[in-house]
Order: sequence, then C-alpha cells, then structure tokens
Amino acid sequence: MHQSSELWLKLAWTEAEAATEHLRGGKVAPALRLLRRSSLCLRLVTEQLDMLEQMSPWEYQEVRRVLGHGSGFDSPGWRELRRVAPPLGDAFHELRRGEDLSVADLYVRGREYEELYQLAEQLADLDERASVWRVRHFQVVSRIIGDRVIGTQGTPVEVLGRLIHRRFYPELLEVRNELTALSKASEGDEADVPGHGR
Repeated sequence: MHQSSELWLKLAWTEAEAATEHLRGGKVAPALRLLRRSSLCLRLVTEQLDMLEQMSPWEYQEVRRVLGHGSGFDSPGWRELRRVAPPLGDAFHELRRGEDLSVADLYVRGREYEELYQLAEQLADLDERASVWRVRHFQVVSRIIGDRVIGTQGTPVEVLGRLIHRRFYPELLEVRNELTALSKASEGDEADVPGHGR
C-alpha cells in the first residue's frame, strides 16, 4: 500500500509541475487536464488508507517496527507535492493579475474568464484533496496506533491533528467568505427593488 501510494503521489506532483509549465506558457487547457489527474491521484491515495484499517492495531505494530522513522507527512511524494504547489499557485496568480482581476473579481465575472475560473476551481480541488488526505491520515494513525503516542518520525500524533488545517491556496478558500459578504450586501440593495428580497 505504501509503495503504490508513492507511485500515485509521484504522478500527482509531476502532473502538477507539468501543469505549472503550461501555465507559464499561457496554456490553461492542458494544465486543467493535468490538474484533474493530479487531484484524482490524491483521491486514490486517500482511499487506499482504508486498507490500513483492515489490520488490527496489534498487527500493525509489526509493520511499524520496519518503518523506521518514516511517516506519511515525510513521504517523498508528499514532500514533492508540497514543493510544487507554491509555484503552481504563483503561475495561476500571474495569469489572473495579467487580466487585472482580484480573486473575487474572477469568481464574480467567471463567465467572462471561464478558463481562469476553471483553473481556480481546479486548484481549490487539489487543495481540498490534500486537506482530505491530511484529515484521513490523522484519523487512520489515531485509530491504529493511538492519538496520544509518539509517531514513527518522533512527533506526537496530536501534532498531525494541528497540521490538518494547512492549505496550499488559502486565498481560494477565503474568497468564499468575501463572496458571501458581497452577496449579502447586494441582497440589502435588492430588498428595496420590487420583486426582490422576498
């Protein structure tokens, strides 16, 4: 399971890195296809964690002894994904700024900038998949070895719980709050217009 996870993670980060190169060349469509594949890899890696829960906690102790200091957050694939995520976000923001759009503007005027909108949503999807993996990883570790023990890397398991809130692209999550506030503000304006606000 660990070996196949590393293969999926390798595909995830190499596709994200290739997508970044497409974006730097101004080509959004091929980047979108690669990012969909990258997100799917993260989904598959997350689903594979279910296999670990089919072992008893005592049986897993035998596996744990041969893991050494390895941990899920320290896997080569996960480390590489964290490395390629920031340049991918930078390439997206460079394209967005090239159109003189804030993140909120892009969502409000998405129909005019369909490819950029789809790109923002694909980055949000990749970020969400990574976040779901973090949560699921924490849950599996807690279920198998406990939530108040020291992990294989020498880090207390509860530290994993604090890491689950990290995001690659927090601005793509935060913009939802901004859009909701904009919508509420416009509802107030529409309440004065006949036929609105009912």
